[in-house]
Amino acid sequence: MSALDTVKAFGKMCGYNMRIIFSGKFIWFLLVGLALFFFLMFTAASAGTELSHGMVYSQLTIPGLLLVFYPACFGIQNDADHRILELLFGIPNYMYKVWLFRLVMIYVEVYLILVVYAFLARILLYPVQPFSMAAQLMIPVMLFGNLAFLYSTLIRNGNAAAVLSVLTVILALILGNVQLVQNRVWDVTINPYEEPENINAAIWSLTLLKNRILMVVAGIIFLMSGLLGLQNRGKFLG
Repeated sequence: MSALDTVKAFGKMCGYNMRIIFSGKFIWFLLVGLALFFFLMFTAASAGTELSHGMVYSQLTIPGLLLVFYPACFGIQNDADHRILELLFGIPNYMYKVWLFRLVMIYVEVYLILVVYAFLARILLYPVQPFSMAAQLMIPVMLFGNLAFLYSTLIRNGNAAAVLSVLTVILALILGNVQLVQNRVWDVTINPYEEPENINAAIWSLTLLKNRILMVVAGIIFLMSGLLGLQNRGKFLG
């Protein structure tokens, strides 16, 4: 097989998996995410919110989570609806490889979409760096995306997993806003572009680094737990 044939086969495999993950609804989620982003930008601008990197980061967080929640929460249910769960479980270790591959595709796609959103924000609001902004946004997106995937393997119902994921995000926002999380290292809603006024710059950089490391580690734990949850074949096929 030539390199071109390999690329074509890989592209077809990616397209097939993405159609199953989004069930043909991807364009709608893309449009809803874009509409939500424009609404948040318009609201912030009309309210006279100070334009900054931190403000743009905040406006992009919710659309990013919206883009990742549907495939993470409903992916397994969509496999069941398309009647391919039996096939996936029929080949040893195939289920894990398929879903690890799908999650990587989802995150790459969400990252590229966030780059586009950040570029629009650069044109319309504030001169941010789209690629670095999207990279910072992908840390909480991957954390909550992997958590949503874990919920889907535990609950096996897309709607229930989505509700639980949204409630988790709301709880995290509440804890961050009321400052119940005294140590910012553990604050999953931390905005890397909003440096507190009463903290030394070096201490803030170290706090932010520790926060990012913990979020990445937690995301990996959620991912591995979700993949391990797929071992219970009877739970999904029964």
